Amino acid sequence: MRGVRFAVVVVLVVFGVLDSFSLAANVTYDHRALVIDGERRVLVSGSIHYPRSTPEMWPGLIQKSEDGGLDVIETYVFWNLHEPVRNQYDFEGRNDLVKFIKLVGAAGLYVHVRIGPYVCAEWNYGGFPVWLHFIPGIEFRTDNEPFKAEMKRFTSKIVDVLKQEKLYASQGGPVILSQIENEYGNIQSHYGSAAKSYVQWAATMATSLNTGVPWVMCNQPDAPDPIINTCNGFYCDQFTPNSKNKPKMWTENWSGWFLSFGGASPYRPVEDLAFAVARFYQNGGTFQNYYMYHGGTNFGRTTGGPFIATSYDYDAPIDEYGLVRQPKWGHLREVHKAIKMCEKALVSTEPAVSSLGQNLEATVYKSGSLCSAFLANVNTQSDATVTFNGNSYHLPAWSVSILPDCKNVVLNTAKINSVTMRSSFSNQPLKVDVSASEAFDSGWSWIEEPVGISKNNSFAKLGLSEQINTTADKSDYLWYSLSTDIKGDEPFLENGSETVLHVDSLGHALHVFINGKLAGSGRGSGDNSKVSLEIPITMVPGRNTIDLLSLTVGLQNYGAFFEKRGAGVTGPVKLESQKNSITVDLSSGQWTYQIGLKGEDLGLSSGSSSQWLSQPSLPKNKPLTWYKTTFDAPAGSDPVALDFTGFGKGEAWINGQSIGRYWPSYTASGQCTASCNYKGAYSANKCLKNCGKPSQTLYHVPRSWLKPTGNTVVLFEEIGSDPTRLSFASKQIESLCSHVSESHPPPIDMWSSDSNIQKTGPVLSLECPSPNQVISSIKFASFGTPHGTCGSFSHGQCSSQNALSIVQKACIGSKSCSVQVSIEALGDPCRGKTKSLAVEASCH
Repeated sequence: MRGVRFAVVVVLVVFGVLDSFSLAANVTYDHRALVIDGERRVLVSGSIHYPRSTPEMWPGLIQKSEDGGLDVIETYVFWNLHEPVRNQYDFEGRNDLVKFIKLVGAAGLYVHVRIGPYVCAEWNYGGFPVWLHFIPGIEFRTDNEPFKAEMKRFTSKIVDVLKQEKLYASQGGPVILSQIENEYGNIQSHYGSAAKSYVQWAATMATSLNTGVPWVMCNQPDAPDPIINTCNGFYCDQFTPNSKNKPKMWTENWSGWFLSFGGASPYRPVEDLAFAVARFYQNGGTFQNYYMYHGGTNFGRTTGGPFIATSYDYDAPIDEYGLVRQPKWGHLREVHKAIKMCEKALVSTEPAVSSLGQNLEATVYKSGSLCSAFLANVNTQSDATVTFNGNSYHLPAWSVSILPDCKNVVLNTAKINSVTMRSSFSNQPLKVDVSASEAFDSGWSWIEEPVGISKNNSFAKLGLSEQINTTADKSDYLWYSLSTDIKGDEPFLENGSETVLHVDSLGHALHVFINGKLAGSGRGSGDNSKVSLEIPITMVPGRNTIDLLSLTVGLQNYGAFFEKRGAGVTGPVKLESQKNSITVDLSSGQWTYQIGLKGEDLGLSSGSSSQWLSQPSLPKNKPLTWYKTTFDAPAGSDPVALDFTGFGKGEAWINGQSIGRYWPSYTASGQCTASCNYKGAYSANKCLKNCGKPSQTLYHVPRSWLKPTGNTVVLFEEIGSDPTRLSFASKQIESLCSHVSESHPPPIDMWSSDSNIQKTGPVLSLECPSPNQVISSIKFASFGTPHGTCGSFSHGQCSSQNALSIVQKACIGSKSCSVQVSIEALGDPCRGKTKSLAVEASCH
């Protein structure tokens, strides 16, 4: 049945694309907008990177994007995934770009393919395959013939793949845009005069591929015609294209920020994000893309940085697990609806801007009977009341009001009229199968990774070697091993000699073993990947072995000449007797090298080796240990994660597939605050949470990777932990909340251009997230002056006695409900004050 069902799905997908994009589209542009089949379009886009989720997740993500009001889905193309070995291509599984584009097209959405092929994206090596680094004479991203030849070859390959499947709009497909290069303007000055000729070459090369759709370059002020230069940033309302003939486009509106190991969790308030979006369209923009709309997960060894975490959630409108993040998703959906109501006016004329006071402005788009307006308060502190077209309007600080008819406010960006969801993770122990033949009563078996050199392909050389040039990134790990003879009369053996081993490394982390025992460890950070260690050690007479396990945590992905950033132990490595002030430099000695771990060569990540051990005394808290067990999948369909609380650092595999690096022992640093004021310019460090706790403890396990029973999990633990502490965590929605005031506009779906809008008034609405759920209880309801946030609402100085019973009657037993927010419906507990209704509900 699985095979039959799969075949049906594929057929439906193909027919869906034909149905949605059955006619070839002519995509061009003018100074105002992209023009599709002769019509200017105002478009809302969102980034979803196909390999950061699974093919089984793609339809749901795309549907949530469409439901959220997107017109376009934007994705990078990842060169190192598709061509891991030169001329050997991979478009299967999570790498199936064609399938992803067809699914987007089947939903009736357009696609923007950002080929790059440099992508940044906090992705390993910026998306470049590491083999590129070893081509003789190559220099990345400049007027260099070996690089240009490879870049053209891969770009042409991707264009040909899309053309063969007829995926460009000019062929009847959904792809309406392509991007060449990526944020090159940020670092262009470092490359001198060769940069300009490289940019011109890249533009000419791209347009020569005849895709039939426009090309863009982001953050590239000198993008040659006909390439559209676009903006990336937290705000792009003040951006101006480099030609009066090009539209104002925003390819990356950062919906949050990325998480680093050792960093706190960034988040961006939706009021600020909505403000940025509205300001962009207010000031003439017609294409805006959220980076990210769904961030997803950095499976395997795909993270860049270095030190980028496995989670790439990005505080996006759809979270890492594929659930909508409320109120961000819902409020932005309302913003998109409001913008779309203005589309005809926006594309029909130029904006007329007038001042309504200091940091207050009105922007009007009027053409014949069409009229739409935006009223903005750019003050970071003070609300304002303004007069526009003879009417009075209240504008909260740092907000935009949208008036589709130049009269009635359909939405203010600071007033959220959508549901908030409070979610939590429910932990449950791993259901370990203790009947597995190689497992003992704990259910776990193990293999110890040897310290130092254990493989036949090790090699020796004088001096210290840089890691990436040595490993070609085939593994995170490189052993540096040195044996040295210590004579009985040497100062390093004297009582109280206080011998110290000094090691300098380019990063990213390092474990030091002396005579087979862990002596110390060090790690860099996202700000500085270098490691410098001073470790007190004890030497013995005769032969002593120093084993240094150097490891990378994702390769550099950004910056000028980033491919030249090194890693590993480049020295010096010195023995120092602090008592006698004697130093011996070991750096130029005869070092033996081993690329990767023995367990990697044995394929232990699959769990199928015959070498796994099972004894009553399961080794715990022991460095360099592989663990394995068999387990049953958690019941239900909720998204799941593995909880690594209490573990050190390593990597984990489920049924042979890597869920990524884990590192819960790396505690988050930063300046966190209890709450974050959305008013004023946002930056990556403005709103942080989780300081003083592990940067990441929960690691997403896609449901499609699990079988009902007989699943295998394999861990490689570098530092030491107790594997029996590993548990599953299921993500569940605890509560639905909403908080709507009398000053909120009515729901957009009730909006009409006649006077009835003023009679409708604000409405509080709730809806359970799952189709089979109904509202089972009302945890809190207060009309008056309630305060707090979802999960911690409390009554204010005044509260209607009838609010709870009214909400219960309207909502309990229904999948969704609406309650009028007015004194007529709820009573008037405090005359003369602006009141609000706050509700928290549960669904089952």
